[in-house]
Amino acid sequence: MKKKNIPTIGLFLLLNFVFIVPSLNAQQATKLTDPEVASVAVTANQIDIDYAGIAQKKSTNSDVLNFAKTMINDHKAVIEQAVALAKKLNVTPQTNALTKKLLADANKTQKQLKAKKGAAFDKAYINNEVAYHKAVIDAVEKVLIPETENAELKTLLENVVPALKTHLSHAEMLQKMMNKK
Repeated sequence: MKKKNIPTIGLFLLLNFVFIVPSLNAQQATKLTDPEVASVAVTANQIDIDYAGIAQKKSTNSDVLNFAKTMINDHKAVIEQAVALAKKLNVTPQTNALTKKLLADANKTQKQLKAKKGAAFDKAYINNEVAYHKAVIDAVEKVLIPETENAELKTLLENVVPALKTHLSHAEMLQKMMNKK
């Protein structure tokens, strides 16, 4: 039986969401405002679009390329919904400590992904997607939704969770396929 290892990239992201999101909130001594929640949501979606863009440039695996295309399309649609809602509510997403931390961590992960090639890249990308989606789902359900006050923004976040869970299931399926090879 093969021993499954969580790759460094995925573990790094998972730990950041699970431990840093709550600790940042504790440090802030106040909860995130709705403009800050909007910023985190848009940033998290853009990060996954950026990861998928790397996959489109580096991978030749049709399953990985199709998954990356889905990530780009679905996450762009969420950003468009969030931007439209922000415009409707006359709210400007507000950069905050969590947004900055997500971007810094994503930059490190992108460098790690860009350093890989071939099947090693494909595995690293998909493993990262599994960890990233687990972390994002956890953050949305346990931090962003509970801290959101605007009903429409809260509904948008709640409506995104099933799609994120579908992405996770798809990534886990690809991960199992790649681990069998």
